[in-house]
Amino acid sequence: MKRNLILKIAKLVSIPWLILPNRLRKIFFTIFFILESRDDEPKKGLKNLFLIKDKLDWVINERALKYGSGIHPKHYLMKYHHFFSSRIKDGSKVLDVGCGIGIVSLNIAKELTKSSVIGIDINKKNIIIANQLLNKSNLSNVNFIHGDINHQNDIRADYVILSNILEHIENRTEFLKNIQKTSNSKIFLIRVPNFERDWQIAMRKELRIYYFSDVDHKIEHTVGELKKDVENAGFIIKETITAWGEIWAKCEYGNS
Repeated sequence: MKRNLILKIAKLVSIPWLILPNRLRKIFFTIFFILESRDDEPKKGLKNLFLIKDKLDWVINERALKYGSGIHPKHYLMKYHHFFSSRIKDGSKVLDVGCGIGIVSLNIAKELTKSSVIGIDINKKNIIIANQLLNKSNLSNVNFIHGDINHQNDIRADYVILSNILEHIENRTEFLKNIQKTSNSKIFLIRVPNFERDWQIAMRKELRIYYFSDVDHKIEHTVGELKKDVENAGFIIKETITAWGEIWAKCEYGNS
């Protein structure tokens, strides 16, 4: 609600603001950032700048969604869907846990036409949008479910996808075990934010200010921490890739 109010205020003042020359606006903001950082204590100045950067990142993402007509450009820029689809044998059953608005599920179904994909998400609004996108796609090998994966009894799958989900979970060991039991899948394809993506993340932690990329995150993994999480649930990491500030891992259950 607060963000919506900020956007409404920004819209009202945008016309007189944009009358100013672009160069002058940039100079103004540079001076503002410098002034905000010029405290007697460098620590306090750094904190202020990081908090401003958080707001800027929010605005950038808001504009990126607008640019992509509601779908974030990161989906095609990062091409991370290919990490999943290239590691799935066509003709398999795929379970996309926490599928959001279904972008990953739809892309996998499009690339692997012989496979069947189930996307499940706890957010009903996400599933409504996912089904709208599905209706536009004419794909017949995708099904979206509104619900909590922890309350499902039997959704069998050959592969489980967890794309930016694990970092939202407090008890990750139990979560992974529950999904494995529900799906009977031996292969999990996992994507999480990488804590070691930038020195500023470690700096923020040292300054004791919020350093996660989302307020709902319980952890942002190092490769070692991800390895520990999956091993505690009975998985072995068979492949790890770090790119775009994230960790992508192929995990196999038990000795498979």
